Amino acid sequence: MNIALVVSEFNEDVTSRMLSVAQEKANLMKLKITHTSKVLGSYDMPVVVDTLLKKKDVDGIVTLGAIITGQTKHDEIIAHATAKLLSEISIKYQKPVSLGIIGPASQEKHAHARIRPVSERAVEAVKRTFDELKRIK
Repeated sequence: MNIALVVSEFNEDVTSRMLSVAQEKANLMKLKITHTSKVLGSYDMPVVVDTLLKKKDVDGIVTLGAIITGQTKHDEIIAHATAKLLSEISIKYQKPVSLGIIGPASQEKHAHARIRPVSERAVEAVKRTFDELKRIK
């Protein structure tokens, strides 16, 4: 299976580690990473994901980001809008897009604790969904 990774640069101390964990997990699972794209924030992911899913050498996408809570509900708005668009794009192309985004309502100290489990599960989810789609088609 060929996958692409799309990673947010906001909260880079978290997301750069998420990227390393996801690459490690993909290698263990014998998945080929054909593209790695960086975007400024999680909200910027959908347009890049949409473009990558048009490529023949991309069977699925792992998204990686960290939306840290602030003084307002902005984190919730960003997280919900991003998740909705990523789901719609996945359905549009009938290719899996996993949601490896920490947050919303996550403080930075909590985000650090979630790096490995969220990143690994995002890679596992894209593979399992790909396999299931293949099985039921």
